[in-house]
Amino acid sequence: MTKFDEATQAIRVDENTYDVCLDPGYSIGGPLNGGYLMAVILRAAVDASPFDHPVSTTAQFHRAPVPGPAQVRVEPLKAGRTAAFARVTLVQDGVPQIEGLVTTATLHDVEPIYADKAAYEMPPVERCVKLPDPKPESGMTLNAQMELLFDPPTIGWLKGESTGRPESRAYFRMTEPQDPDPYVLALAVDALPPVVFSAGGRGWAPTVDLTWHLRALPAPGRLTLLGSGRLVADGWFDEEVEVRDSTGRLVAQSRQLARVGRG
Repeated sequence: MTKFDEATQAIRVDENTYDVCLDPGYSIGGPLNGGYLMAVILRAAVDASPFDHPVSTTAQFHRAPVPGPAQVRVEPLKAGRTAAFARVTLVQDGVPQIEGLVTTATLHDVEPIYADKAAYEMPPVERCVKLPDPKPESGMTLNAQMELLFDPPTIGWLKGESTGRPESRAYFRMTEPQDPDPYVLALAVDALPPVVFSAGGRGWAPTVDLTWHLRALPAPGRLTLLGSGRLVADGWFDEEVEVRDSTGRLVAQSRQLARVGRG
């Protein structure tokens, strides 16, 4: 079991309830990363399902859970021959924090009938760069859990050289050696800095609603994350992320609605 597996494990209490312990290692300056929290609830959803994989997840983030004990409640809605549906709630101190709808199924390693090319061709890994290490007092512990190597133009905002477009692109892998799986993908779809940073935004940009789809089981190796947005207006922005595995295959895609950062 890797550190990430341990940090996302869900222990079954009864037919519909799981105990979890939210790990402080996945903090972004205080709040816990939304992708990490989705991985936690998906552990419970898949364990309670007759199928193996979380193929579609929609999560609404009502509050920002804090590190420590919590529970995941799974309410089965319907199960058929190829898919099952459930409502999943992360509860902390008796208060619902995240509400999710999860569809599970079992994916197979088959050749696609059609597969498009990546939306953007990344430069070679050796031409990509890391963000500076955060100061210990920042509470940005998430950075230590994963390695992100960025397409340089998309982090120009660090030096006041934003592209003016909502975008973020990077190669991704866990710091601790681990082949990507559906739970790592849940983290990956929310691992990039908010795309609004490249459009001039700053500060914590809380996710309100995030939907992602598992399209295929990833091959071992680095993932490629391609993030973009279409509209930044009235304090809101959208973010879409395309995830490709080391073979270039599309393995996950997501869309979220978030608030433009303050401060």
